[in-house]
Amino acid sequence: MNEKVTIGLVQLKCGNDIEANVEYTLEKIKEAAAKGAQIICLQELFNAQYCGQSVDVNLYDTAEPIGSPTLVAMSELAKSLEVVLIVPFYEKAGRGVYFNSAAVYDADGTYLGTTRKNHIPHAPQYEEKYYFTPGNTGYPVYETRYGKIGVGICWDEWFPEVARILALQGAEILFYPSAIGSDYDNPQLSLRPAWEKAISAHGISNGVFIAASNRVGREKDMTFFGGSFVSNPLGDIMQSLDDQEGILIQKVDLKEIDFARNLLQFLRDRRTDTYDLLLQQEAFQINKRY
Repeated sequence: MNEKVTIGLVQLKCGNDIEANVEYTLEKIKEAAAKGAQIICLQELFNAQYCGQSVDVNLYDTAEPIGSPTLVAMSELAKSLEVVLIVPFYEKAGRGVYFNSAAVYDADGTYLGTTRKNHIPHAPQYEEKYYFTPGNTGYPVYETRYGKIGVGICWDEWFPEVARILALQGAEILFYPSAIGSDYDNPQLSLRPAWEKAISAHGISNGVFIAASNRVGREKDMTFFGGSFVSNPLGDIMQSLDDQEGILIQKVDLKEIDFARNLLQFLRDRRTDTYDLLLQQEAFQINKRY
């Protein structure tokens, strides 16, 4: 079995015209496939400017269901290009019920399922709790033509539990579509180094490849820093993009997972019998010092 897989990450700016954003992205997917990409991941909420900067009831109207024209076009493109597509979008699941989601299409266009974002942030310029219901799909792993993959969406990527669950279910590459940029309370601070370290560290502790895609450009009062990257199972950054639009193409060898896990036997040495506190929301209060 050929265990070499080529990852493609599409890092773009988003304008105000959703239809134009979709058409532009479709062209960039074709470009990534022409460069050899087999699994292509778009950025979080790929077709619109990031909604979380403010509270606006009208933005509910930008959500779309599975089976919308946008997603049908993605399925057809995946089939024609023979690529796996990860398509993060604003999902309308029912009347007044919305999720931050990512649909996954196999290389024959088959719809494999949807991951819904589980961890929903609430902070200045990240007002996501207004727009998204917490995910109810759990942490599915998708067996695609080119390998087993898992998806965590933006805030999910910071939580080590997500990566561990996906790895335990057999995911070999973890994809993290993101929309992260400037911080309202700390405008002088760039979170990019912490973002890159935190996510690539999941690759070390689980012996998997990491592929994180982010958007770029100025949208209202936020600047998105890009920095999309792929890291190997020892946490080395294999390739990254800067703060401009771009397409990252990176070939990975899944056999490196065996080497990393044989070297660092974290999965073997887990002590699940000692982890009860992880399931207690107020576990930190066990220390009464404060």
